[in-house]
Amino acid sequence: RWMQELGVDLSSLQDATAQAEQAGHSQSWLACLQPTPHVVALLAFGDALKPGSKDAIAALHAVGLRTVLLSGDHRAAAARVAAELGIDEVEAEVLPEHKAARIEALRASLKAQGEAVAMVGDGVNDAPALAAADLGIAMGGGTDVAQQAAGLTLMRGDPRGVPLALQVARFTEAKIRQNLFWAFAYNAVGLPLAAFGLANPMLAGAAMAASSVSVVTSALWLRRKIARLA
Repeated sequence: RWMQELGVDLSSLQDATAQAEQAGHSQSWLACLQPTPHVVALLAFGDALKPGSKDAIAALHAVGLRTVLLSGDHRAAAARVAAELGIDEVEAEVLPEHKAARIEALRASLKAQGEAVAMVGDGVNDAPALAAADLGIAMGGGTDVAQQAAGLTLMRGDPRGVPLALQVARFTEAKIRQNLFWAFAYNAVGLPLAAFGLANPMLAGAAMAASSVSVVTSALWLRRKIARLA
């Protein structure tokens, strides 16, 4: 797009461009503007997938989540990556500001269904989209601005940490609800008994201690469960 704006003719490298597209490589052009704009070279780049990326996508699909790849790379390169990882949808050649707009559009379309959008990224260009998502997840080792914009930062750069973090969040929420239920249940039974003078002070104290012990024990069980997942 920039080459077109500069008036650089890329037709001399059409064959090389076609080969790079078929290989699924991202492309950049080297041009000289003097004495007249002309192309000098085509640079083709192939990204190596992070170890564990395919496992991470499979884990997200296993819990019923839909995956979308938003990429600024050439369409062929993005499609190759999406095919290798098994990603549901791919949108390529997306500018940074358009990523945030796409996230907003997804949120609007899913809000009526009670669903949310999470965005995973690690670069400066991902920051607006991370801030626009219901949940922004920054990868460990990424840029500071991405971590500041995200609501959650993984300690490591392993993509498998994304489904793990979501699973930990679900377990934690379930445990909070369980602990609140039992805490209110103890009080719902104990307070009326105490009000009518039917609760022995010794038994009331023991029940309160048992309530605290059960909540702490439940929380420790969650810690052990999370440790086994990690």
